[in-house]
Formats: sequence, structure tokens, C-alpha cells
Amino acid sequence: MVSDKDSQNIAKLVIGDQAIDLRVMIDSFGRPAVDIRNLFARHGVMTFDPGYTSTASCQSAITYIDGSKGMLLYRGYPIEQLAEQGSYLEAAYLLLHGELPNSRQFAEFERETLRRMPVHEQMIEILRRNKRDTHPMVLIENMVMALGAFDTDFDVSTKEGRNQVALNLIAKIPTITALALRYIQGKPFIYPRDDLGYTENFIRMCFASSDGAPYTVNPTVAGALDRIFILHADHEQNASTSTVRLAGSTGVEPYAAISAGIVALWGAAHGGANEAVLGMLERIGSRDSIPAFLEQVKSKESSDRLMGFGHRVYKNYDPRALIIRKESEKVLAGLDARTELLDIARELERIALSDSYFIDRQLYPNVDFYSGITLSAMGFPTQMFTPLFALARTSGWIAQWKEMVDGGPLTIGRPRQHYMGPPQRDYVALDQREPCAGILLMRRSARIAASGAVFTGGAASGAVFTGGAGQDGTGVRACVPAKPTFRNSAPFAGGLRQGRRSHWWISSTRSPARPCPFARTNTSLR
Repeated sequence: MVSDKDSQNIAKLVIGDQAIDLRVMIDSFGRPAVDIRNLFARHGVMTFDPGYTSTASCQSAITYIDGSKGMLLYRGYPIEQLAEQGSYLEAAYLLLHGELPNSRQFAEFERETLRRMPVHEQMIEILRRNKRDTHPMVLIENMVMALGAFDTDFDVSTKEGRNQVALNLIAKIPTITALALRYIQGKPFIYPRDDLGYTENFIRMCFASSDGAPYTVNPTVAGALDRIFILHADHEQNASTSTVRLAGSTGVEPYAAISAGIVALWGAAHGGANEAVLGMLERIGSRDSIPAFLEQVKSKESSDRLMGFGHRVYKNYDPRALIIRKESEKVLAGLDARTELLDIARELERIALSDSYFIDRQLYPNVDFYSGITLSAMGFPTQMFTPLFALARTSGWIAQWKEMVDGGPLTIGRPRQHYMGPPQRDYVALDQREPCAGILLMRRSARIAASGAVFTGGAASGAVFTGGAGQDGTGVRACVPAKPTFRNSAPFAGGLRQGRRSHWWISSTRSPARPCPFARTNTSLR
């Protein structure tokens, strides 16, 4: 029963003639959350939330975002203050321990971090077993996973052991990232020095000459990169952080959980977005081409997208983007580097933010819009942008993992699903099954080129095209058996010319007894 006093913190869910009382929890900023933890167990009811956009998967005291206000807080501290006045190691300490360190605590934390930066020599042997052209994210993921085989002195069942593992990861990830860069470039490895700071050490390990020649770290570059690390250190329950928590909820060792986060970060929609921004700016090529490009973005017929604008959370200007914009200007001015891309970015931002199309859709620059330009000016190849993101985010990942484990017994992550498949049915012998018939439709498309093309998208994956249509491919119809070769009476060479796209729709002549698995599949072939 709910008392009158508590009724204001109760939500009512009504399904048919059933009324369910649900507790409402209020967070530090007064935002309500409906507690549905026992909804399925007690009432057999699930909620449906693809992408978990309205679901709080945990309680956390680490990061807070208010997307409508463009606010990002680390343990209550505004990101602008931390980036302007602090250092990455201070931010890492704050994320791990909940408070900023005093001078003694910081000196001890920095000293211990620098002492642990070297990695075991056998880790380098693991690196050398990979091909030179392996993406550095693969190398980093492999080496972080391998750390668990070398750092065996800590008992992660104790809070102190978890603190030591966290410190180890934060200390070693710059060395691992620098090793990956030197490896893919075919350069000898550079080891850390204890007379340099955290970010300065990383820059030297990346760019110093292996012949022993003196190397001085540019303070403008070091300061900008340290701020970029602060901005990327944590960002609430994003895809990679949620992956770390989900993997960690199984009780797996922390190195494996962080490796899972690295894999999740690799996606172009997550950590790889700044690469896409740089590619977009290079394709635009000049300020004069911006209006035509934006018209293409707005066209429904075009595949062009405005990369670096918009965010799943922020419906205002991403506060991190403002900081990185300033850092871009400092770095390019300090290095006397090319400014064409920065000029294009500024003009693109100016035009887009004055266009009602983008304003109405709340598309503002995000952290990726200027970060690629800045990192490129520093000398990092584009394939290293996401590894740099992973380096910075490691402190947030391990802080999130530690908070979850420190909080008590783990509850293994186990999302439900809204099942839409066939209900229970009986097995039919192979020789008694009716064919599953469907219709394959091909819209006007690219020219047909190579023969024997394999269909790699949708439910018909693995099917081979052996029939088709003429040059423009319009109006193709084909019968689609259960494990088909796609056939058509018109002459067909099969396949698609590289770089062109066709759209295929598969629908079915469904029957209640024999649903077609290809029904309503919509996919694109390249």
C-alpha cells in the first residue's frame, strides 16, 4: 500500500483493467525516473526502448549531462573549468575517487602513474605478431586484453586491488597507444621517461626520433592534447561505457571489460566520427563549395551527411566543441600549420547555424567537428584518432567499472526483448515442406557489371545472383526460394559496379502456415 505522503512519488501504469504502482526516483537535479526493476517479475510486463534512449541502466555519481543546456559535469565540476584550469591526470583522479586531489595526493598519483607507464617486453612480442597494416584499434584492444596476463599481482575482489588495476590501466594505455602508432609506421619503439609529464611522455613516445636526437615537446601541442583528453575522459552511459558495464557485470576481469569498451568505441557512429568529419571537410575542398554541399545534405536523394553536427544527447551546442574549437586555433597558429580545413569548418559552422533546416533539427557542432582538424595538425594520422579517444576514455571506463563493482554484489545485465517471430509450431520433414516464395524488386540503380555477385545484406545473405535485368536494372522481379539463387528471365551479368549503389526490396507472398523469412527486408548493395 502507498501512503498519502508517498503518493507523489508513485507513477501508475494502467494496462487494460490492471493498475500497477511504480516508484518514482528523483536524481540530484530533480529529474524523475520510474523504477521498473520488478515490473516483469511481478506483473509479466516489459517496457520497449530500442537503444535504451529513455532507460537508466544504472545509478552513477560520475558524470552528468543536460543536453538541452549543453552541460557536462564530472563529479559536479563543469567540463569548462576542468579543461581550462586542470590537467588530465587531475580529471582521472576525480573520476576514480570522487574528489579533486590536493597537492600531496596529486604528486603521489602522478609519480605512481609515470612509474607504471612501461609495459612488459613480452607485450611488444604480442604486438609484433600482428600485420603492419592492422588497424591500431585492433592492436590496442589485443594489448589491453593481454595486460590481464601480466598484471596478476592485484586482487580485484578488494577495493585496494581495484584501485591498483585502475592506476595500471591509466598509466599503460598511453604507452600501448604510442607502441601501436610506431608499429604501423614501422618505426622503432620509444620508451617513457620519468622526467616528463603524462601527456608530454605520450607525445614524445609517438614522435621522437629513434636515433637518440633530442626531442622537445611543443607546449602548445601538449596543452591542447591534454585538454582533448579531459574532454573525452567520460561521457555518461554512452555505447562503449555501457558495454564496459555490461561486460563487467558478468564478473569478467577489468582488462577484458575495458577491451570490450575499446571494441564498441571503434564504430564510425561512436569514436570514429572525427575521422568522418575530416574526410567531409577534405571533400568539400573550399569555402565556395559549402552552400552546394549543404544543399546536397538537405536533399532526400543524396547520401551526403553533415558529419560532426548533432548528438544523441545534446540538443544545444556541445560544450566540448567550444573548447576544442579554441584549441584548434591555438595549435594551427602555434605550428604555423595549414588553415584551409579550419577555415572551411568555421564557414560551414556559420552557414549551418544560420540555416533553419539545421536549427529546427537541433543540429549543432559536437566534439568531433574540430577534434580531427586539431589532431591532424599535431601530426597524428587519421587512423589514430579513435585510439586517442580510447586512451582518454580509459579513465572513465575504469571509473565506471570500479563504481559498479564497489557498489556491492553484481547484477548481471540481461535485457529483455519484444519478440515478433512465429509462435510455437511443429517441425515439418524436409521432403514435405512447401517453398517459401517471395518477390525481389530492384529500383532504378547502378549498371550491372560483374557476374556471380553474392547478396551480403539482409535475410538472403549468401545467395548468388544468376539472373537479372538490363543496364539500368529497372523493374526487376525475381522469385525468391528459401535458399535461393536469384533468377530472372532478362539477360543478366550479375553484381554491381564498385562504388555504385542499388536498393533491393524483398517482400513475400506469405501464408499463415509458411511465413517467408525475407519479408519486408530493405537493404543496400555496394
